[in-house]
Amino acid sequence: MKKETDLMKQRRSKIDAMKAAGHALFPNDFEVSHTINDIQNAIDSSSADPPSTRFVTAGRVIAINRFGKSSFFRFRDASGQIQAYIQKNKVGDDAYALFKQMDVGDFIGISGPIFQTKTGEWTIQCENIRLLTKAIRMLPEKFHGIKDPEKRYRQRYLDLIMNENTRQLFIKRSQIIQSVRHFLLNHRFLEVETPMMQPIAGGAEATPFKTHHNALDMTLYLRIAPELYLKRLVVGGFDRVFEINRNFRNEGVSTRHNPEFTMLEFYQAYATYTHLMDFTEEMFQFVSQQVMGSTEITYQGESINFAGKWKRISLYDSLIEIGGLQPDMLENKDALLTFAHENKVSVTKDRKKGKILTKLFDSLVEPKLIQPTFITGYPVEVSPLSRKSDQQPELTDRFELFIGGREIANGFSELNDPDDQRDRFLAQVVERESGDDEAHPMDEDYVEALEYGLPPTAGEGIGIDRLVMLLTDADSIREVILFPHLKNKPTG
Repeated sequence: MKKETDLMKQRRSKIDAMKAAGHALFPNDFEVSHTINDIQNAIDSSSADPPSTRFVTAGRVIAINRFGKSSFFRFRDASGQIQAYIQKNKVGDDAYALFKQMDVGDFIGISGPIFQTKTGEWTIQCENIRLLTKAIRMLPEKFHGIKDPEKRYRQRYLDLIMNENTRQLFIKRSQIIQSVRHFLLNHRFLEVETPMMQPIAGGAEATPFKTHHNALDMTLYLRIAPELYLKRLVVGGFDRVFEINRNFRNEGVSTRHNPEFTMLEFYQAYATYTHLMDFTEEMFQFVSQQVMGSTEITYQGESINFAGKWKRISLYDSLIEIGGLQPDMLENKDALLTFAHENKVSVTKDRKKGKILTKLFDSLVEPKLIQPTFITGYPVEVSPLSRKSDQQPELTDRFELFIGGREIANGFSELNDPDDQRDRFLAQVVERESGDDEAHPMDEDYVEALEYGLPPTAGEGIGIDRLVMLLTDADSIREVILFPHLKNKPTG
């Protein structure tokens, strides 16, 4: 730490000297004519002779090799990096003296033509140079970079400066989201925005963050899902809507969970959950092909193929075929509790059968679903917003999508019978009063909206962060969120 402190003192002394000499350390009047990518494109499109253009560009210095009266240095902007060559006899004594005071990490602006060095590397011949921002702190030493995950997450700006893989991951994240948006817009969906602060935290079973609005003197909740507002829009006549935005859930932090995360939710009138399974296959194949160049990817050493039709299996059948249950256990709560105990799956005796089944599924089946798999037929008690199956009223017309051993999406035919919805909410209220803080609260306003008529509708939510993890081979959700939540650093 002392060495770093000494280096900081040296740089601050240099800065004081530059200020005393009248140099502007933070000017804001430099205009760029070309990005580094523009320059590289000009080189690629030229003939054997170098382009005759005089380029004006800027970026952060990432390396300097000084040779007395001349120097090579590298700098980069958001589009790429390039080498430049500066000579004292070309730029003049004052400009070169200023350059000698510049450091790795500074932002500079330069202008000049392009040429090839003896080694064949295209390089800008610096004719003019300006300091645009003087960096006070030193960048981490490039050879070691930033390898400590917590430091990378806390100081993501340094991670982006030092680690090209991180930069590329977040560029890819943006491309994935834009590809999803493009796919939905091309299928006539309307992008909308719904409230982040809601008087009732609904649309999912989760613990919300709570706040207070002073002017209205009312309790509000950061939304756990946009679902109930999006379905109000379908009631209002928007037959195809979607939103890509943040949800907030007051839950644990892990490699799979962040309290603030990005979700896509979309709703389509006159569609069923089976339509959405087909639609989801098509969407994932489109996004993977657009962003990755293939419908086959590798995730954590496993080859995953999005092409063709994906496996579809009921929750009950998956528990038998993959989870190891016997068929006669499925209707016997005591047998399920015994099986759970034997397999070290934590469930309480007061849990309803449907919740015991899904808990067993989470532990014994989900981790084994590597290839894209739709699980269907979820019990009513764990699906308070889903339409009941006409064939098996104890189940719902619902699916969850699993890829790489984790849930990626959840969709269902929407419950549009207001009386049934009110009864489901009331059953959830009983669950809340029994101690289940994640049970869905009563929402009379939403029931009233249903009484005006929700057309037959299907809806789905897709975890964007988990989709990005999948397509970038990231093992933790913190790798794909620019600023993940972390516990405060200890002080003192």
